[in-house]
Amino acid sequence: MDIISTAAYVGPNSYAKVPLIRLTVDLRNRSTSSVASYGDAVIDTLLKHLPSLANDALPDGTPWVERARSADDCGLGELIAHVALNLQKLAGEPTNFAQAVALPGTDEVEVLYGYESDEVGLEAGDLACDIIIELIAPRRADDEPYDLEDELDRFLSFAQKRSLGPSALALVKAAEARDIPWVRLNDQSLIQVGQGKYQKRIEAALTSMTSHIAVEIASDKGVCNKILADLGLPVPQQRQVYDADEAVSAARRIGYPVVIKPLDGNHGRGVTVNIMSDEEAEAAFAVADEEGSAVIVESMITGDDHRLLVINGKLEAAAKRVPGHVVGDGTHTIAELVEIVNQDPRRGVGHDNVLTKLELDEQAFRLLGEKNYTPESVPPEGEAVYLRKTANISTGGTAVDVTDIIHPDNKLMAERAIMAVGLDLGAVDFLTSDITQSYRDTGGAICEINAGPGLRMHIAPSEGKPRDVGGKVMEMLFPPGTQSRIPVAALTGTNGKTTCSRMLSHILKMAGHVVGQTSTDAVYIDGNVTVKGDMTGPVSAKMVLRDPTVDIAVLETARGGIVRSGLGYMFCDVGAVLNVTSDHLGLGGVDTVDELARVKRVVVEVARDTAVLNADNEQTLKMASYTTAKHLFYVTRNPHHELVREHIRLGKRAIVLEEGLNGDQIVIYDNGTQIPLIWTHLIPATIEGKALHNVENAMFAAAMAYALGKTLDQIRNGLRTFDNTFFQSPGRMNVFDEHGFRVILDYGHNEAAVGAMADLVERLKPRGRKIVCVTCPGDRRNEDVRDIAEKVAGKFDTYICHRDDNLRGRGPTEIPDLMRDALISFGVPDEQIEIIPDEMAAVDAALAMARHNDLVLIFCDAITACWKKIIYFKPEGKEEQEAAAAAKPLQIAFDVPDGFKIVTDARGVLIAPIE
Repeated sequence: MDIISTAAYVGPNSYAKVPLIRLTVDLRNRSTSSVASYGDAVIDTLLKHLPSLANDALPDGTPWVERARSADDCGLGELIAHVALNLQKLAGEPTNFAQAVALPGTDEVEVLYGYESDEVGLEAGDLACDIIIELIAPRRADDEPYDLEDELDRFLSFAQKRSLGPSALALVKAAEARDIPWVRLNDQSLIQVGQGKYQKRIEAALTSMTSHIAVEIASDKGVCNKILADLGLPVPQQRQVYDADEAVSAARRIGYPVVIKPLDGNHGRGVTVNIMSDEEAEAAFAVADEEGSAVIVESMITGDDHRLLVINGKLEAAAKRVPGHVVGDGTHTIAELVEIVNQDPRRGVGHDNVLTKLELDEQAFRLLGEKNYTPESVPPEGEAVYLRKTANISTGGTAVDVTDIIHPDNKLMAERAIMAVGLDLGAVDFLTSDITQSYRDTGGAICEINAGPGLRMHIAPSEGKPRDVGGKVMEMLFPPGTQSRIPVAALTGTNGKTTCSRMLSHILKMAGHVVGQTSTDAVYIDGNVTVKGDMTGPVSAKMVLRDPTVDIAVLETARGGIVRSGLGYMFCDVGAVLNVTSDHLGLGGVDTVDELARVKRVVVEVARDTAVLNADNEQTLKMASYTTAKHLFYVTRNPHHELVREHIRLGKRAIVLEEGLNGDQIVIYDNGTQIPLIWTHLIPATIEGKALHNVENAMFAAAMAYALGKTLDQIRNGLRTFDNTFFQSPGRMNVFDEHGFRVILDYGHNEAAVGAMADLVERLKPRGRKIVCVTCPGDRRNEDVRDIAEKVAGKFDTYICHRDDNLRGRGPTEIPDLMRDALISFGVPDEQIEIIPDEMAAVDAALAMARHNDLVLIFCDAITACWKKIIYFKPEGKEEQEAAAAAKPLQIAFDVPDGFKIVTDARGVLIAPIE
């Protein structure tokens, strides 16, 4: 059983609307074997080690294990998916999606399952395959035996190092519950919540609003103690010391008993309490000195240890902390009681679990010795045997929620203390004998202020009511009614998506937005290039959504990114599919136009507010039944489209190209109202309305801008000021008219794009000859080359066939030769065809043969290099004409008094008046 390939989909994809891992697994002739054929022992063993497997259910509620035991069509791929899913649950990362798809005609199966951490999810898939192969085909007797328990322990250790801790997990779950997006920024607990300019950051219980100075004050126990004392808040007497002698001297001054702790320690490390003698003070100093930059000696305050959590100036949770201990039952030894307590599934190693395992270490032995106990002692029933003096959860302590019974004075005291330090989120460690009584009566005191406090004791207390402290933190960062998301407009299609995304971005920028745009050539932030390249996948989408300046996103989303990695965003506000025609077929497992449509359909499937669809394209029209968006916005160039007319009659949205006395006009329909938008000849990018493909792009851009709440004037202004120059839209119908003949450069690389440009040339009706440089990417099928040839055949006087610089697996002249043969088959005379394989040489040849009033259409791959060829080209004789004009003064006679003439140079600059 081999894993042939893996993919982690970081957002909705063509399989599901949740992040998934896909494993392509070669089952080695076991593809037809059902799980049931291997006997019940396989399932029984898995249930023993992964008991949560019993909770997996089919859509009708039937336990999945029943299907696995009996169904003939439940194969090993399905079993791998469910085992991988439950391994993640065992590691504290619950997900639900599990599915397998057999690949026809092979022994391969696609295993699909959900994940939270891609590293943990992929490791779970590897281990699932290993476990299953050991269960159905065990290793030979002379091989090293497979230890499933050891493998599970190794996996859990691997996962623990990469999983979010309880505090961070509580915060992201609270964010999800409030529809606040989040993304992990490292492999620890640094997390961005919110998008674009609305983003905030959290790291465990620190936030981007937490003052650095406040954290420094809280960390410096001496300064913190003084600030609180100056405000009259209850704090113990305290001295800062630097050696053992000073510690003893300070302890004597304060008076035993005392506490000795590090100046800047945390998690209770290095703290010794109830010190009664000089010898104990010396020993305690040595322990504390290893954990901090200096040591604090303070008076010992008796009472129970309480953690009071204050968020945004308000006490939100209080817990009484009990040091790590076991309770005797008169039967078991202390060591056995520790083992029993540690079997609690909430307990783990370190402070990344809800509770921490108890340890029998030096500190525990010392406390046991004070009671004349050893680990083998059997304490009487009901006796609490403490293994720690401090009550930190990270050292095995437990917590009892007391939020509802805390005295108002103590509540106010905690709130004042956190505000005095300056923390947005902090905790007070408060010692008192009775939290229900005022500290003024009981004599309690603050022993520490914590910045970035652990939240787990409040989220899942050992006893009492759990508190939604993660939710309170999210409400502090994003108060109700405030934004956490930026509007997201996503679009896809076979052709036009780059131009449309540029148009829409221009409209939004002119309306005053800072736009983040992904495109086939770059990521743009506020019109500036940040990263060059084909940036239409999930990585570039995340770049835009994480940028702190962006307030609206336009995400061009290509087929390749969806197939390889998913969308990269969970949903969009407005999603559009411009068209679906033949392109990239045979690549990435997409072989038909229907399959291509299924991939591109994901964009409108995740649209929340508006789905914009091309009513003139059969494939996009079918997508209407798959979207759950509030609004369905149709785009059509046919004013008599029956379905769209019925859609309009029902008061729904559409944008229609309608004929008028002065030409074609784009009209919006909404809620039964007809809203004229703009005449197409007023949109520069349409070349006076003749470039119908750009008319359609403008209609989509207008529809999406309208769905995003832009005004009609804002949309008109954007369309009127967007043109098809190389500066604004490189490689998309760029026109150059300064050579005496017209040159049009376009990136068209499929039959629909090439056909649209060929039709445009016919509508422009050039007075001279028509020349075309035509090509096709090397990774397209032979039939795609033929389809492109058919679109240009018979419409030009000269055909120059070339190839892209990137051969993509083809021979040096293979694509030009195929194109030539296809053109001839469509009736183009051989003498009208010229093969010039190199793209730059082909462009040079086309420009050289052009004459006055000719039109040259160039399809190319290296658009920048080709554009430079075009603009720097010097027509024959032009250099001599320019030189002669510059050298010879141009004399112009004016009818002026006294018979004078005015002489200028070629630029019209006055040289001198002469008689």
